[in-house]
Amino acid sequence: MMLITNTTAALGVFLKVMEFYDKDPEPIFKKLSLDPQSAGNPTIRIPYAKIEALWLEMIDLVNEPYIGLKVAELWHPSTSGPLGYAWLASSTLRAGFERVVRYLHIITDGWRCEIKETEEEFSLVHYCCLDSLVITQQIEAHLATLVALCRYNYGQRLNPIAIYFAHPAPKKTRGYADFFRCPVYFNATDNRIVLSQSVVDRMLPSSNPVLTQLNDQIMLKYLQKMDKANFIQRIKATITDQLPSGKVTDSSIAEALYLSRRSLHRKLQDETTTFREVLNGVRLELSQQYIHNSHLSLNEISFLLGFSEMSSFSRAFKRWTGTSPSKTRKQ
Repeated sequence: MMLITNTTAALGVFLKVMEFYDKDPEPIFKKLSLDPQSAGNPTIRIPYAKIEALWLEMIDLVNEPYIGLKVAELWHPSTSGPLGYAWLASSTLRAGFERVVRYLHIITDGWRCEIKETEEEFSLVHYCCLDSLVITQQIEAHLATLVALCRYNYGQRLNPIAIYFAHPAPKKTRGYADFFRCPVYFNATDNRIVLSQSVVDRMLPSSNPVLTQLNDQIMLKYLQKMDKANFIQRIKATITDQLPSGKVTDSSIAEALYLSRRSLHRKLQDETTTFREVLNGVRLELSQQYIHNSHLSLNEISFLLGFSEMSSFSRAFKRWTGTSPSKTRKQ
């Protein structure tokens, strides 16, 4: 299991939504330990669970039935960094969608896309990679953003053949027809955008092979760095699996990764970190998620983090954050 992450680029869109509805985002960002200054930076990654928590907080605060569509309206291709710029310079919508399938991992580990085709229709199917809470407004925002991307390149006159959502229809549906300008179906087998083959293969006037090649190179280099970082993520995931046992050691983690203890420490040294630093980092990250986003008792959290006693967890948490777990939960 790998730690699922997301770039902080998405935070910039949340800030725009808060500004549009005249809401103060600071309490939410503080509650979730998020730094507004990192918003819009595609190189900084945070746990995907925080993105989900941010969505839930925003939905509750704004109370807007079409908030997913509003997110798409306030979104700009530059939010996605090199992927957004490569899309804008793609020769066809097909080439743009192929880049989304190939490089979406740069933006988020929580979702993936797949292209499916018939003789007449081109479909982009959108999947969640997690067995977690399905936030319907988030799914709607993703598909609406992809349609907005198409209209940036093709022109505002573009209308899909159909939009499919796997979740049930909400009470109000008029806004979906107004935004997508095509039939919108709910309770479908998957989430997908359907376009005609002639539309996705039409050459676009905004095509720029030099810019697409440049941004493709940037994304490939970034993926190489991510692959290198995946070693740390594998260690974090293995630690997470073993924590409830209360017997996490460098030897147990090395064995699970088919490494010698010495090799594990050497690889960590190459990454300018230590096993103790990684272990404490995982415990801190999980403790904050558990405290803010669950109904677990502090004793249960202590057990899940591998502490033999609640007092040990409290001391460690106060050392990491400067405050106690109970005080943090009350705040």
